[in-house]
Amino acid sequence: MAAYQSELAVITKAKDLCSYVMTVTDKSPKRFRFALVAKLQNYALNIIENLYRANEVFVKAGDREKAQQRIDFQHQALTELKLLGYMAQLSMEQGCILPKQYEQITKKIHDCQNMLGAWLNSDRKRLGV
Repeated sequence: MAAYQSELAVITKAKDLCSYVMTVTDKSPKRFRFALVAKLQNYALNIIENLYRANEVFVKAGDREKAQQRIDFQHQALTELKLLGYMAQLSMEQGCILPKQYEQITKKIHDCQNMLGAWLNSDRKRLGV
């Protein structure tokens, strides 16, 4: 956990979400491995990727192109969170994951969405986009 301390809190939360998804799906029945499990894992990984990409965009004052690029990555992460939520719901309905696991995933998604939304709003105000 010490390695995460200098990272944005939303990235730390997303890593926790991803780790949980990986752990839960590792125990899923084999018949779901190539469809639902792959989707769940890929969405979780894509969320982290987009958060890192957003955080790596350095925006100088008045650079609207870079500001928009950063916000685009943040929006992509938000979309991936929504897709992960739907895929988790479908996975629960199909018996790929347990209802308690679905509940945990949705709680973690909600935490990430709230933090990412706050970051996005802060950037919009600060960068004027």
